[in-house]
Amino acid sequence: MTENRPTHTGLEGRIAEIIAPRLEGMGYELVRVQVMGKETPTVQIMADRADGAAFTLDDCTEVSHLLSAVLDVEDPITSAWTLEVSSAGIDRPLTRVKDWNRYAGFEAKAELNVPGPGGRKRFTGVIVAADADVAKLRIETGEVIELKLADMRKAKLVLTDALVAFSTAQTPMTTN
Repeated sequence: MTENRPTHTGLEGRIAEIIAPRLEGMGYELVRVQVMGKETPTVQIMADRADGAAFTLDDCTEVSHLLSAVLDVEDPITSAWTLEVSSAGIDRPLTRVKDWNRYAGFEAKAELNVPGPGGRKRFTGVIVAADADVAKLRIETGEVIELKLADMRKAKLVLTDALVAFSTAQTPMTTN
């Protein structure tokens, strides 16, 4: 995991390497690549706008057209596949250091691949901060724990009224 790009491995890593520079060249940022299914996999791409504006349906369409063409040419999946492009949503996955820091003060759930503090793999708490190595959460006891990002299986924000209010304030509504 880096400040601006998520870390992926295997097929998802190859796809991320192919698409991240192209997304960035168009003013977008990669949030997550997930490949689901075996025979006819679905390639799910989550993206954000680099300028911080709301990711709209028009953005989804633009990114989908670009990535469909790029992935057809690069051909990282030899079988038939389906592409899904979406925004990360309000209760977004936390895949980049900048996401952890942007949402400091909000509740998150994290799951590790290996036991972490206290021998546990699953944690819920309020995000304190993150750097290149660890994310810090204030858990229900009030203790601040450090979770190694290299051991992170998955993490996401918890949908709360405060998060909805913050997200709404960050993405002003426009009318035509």
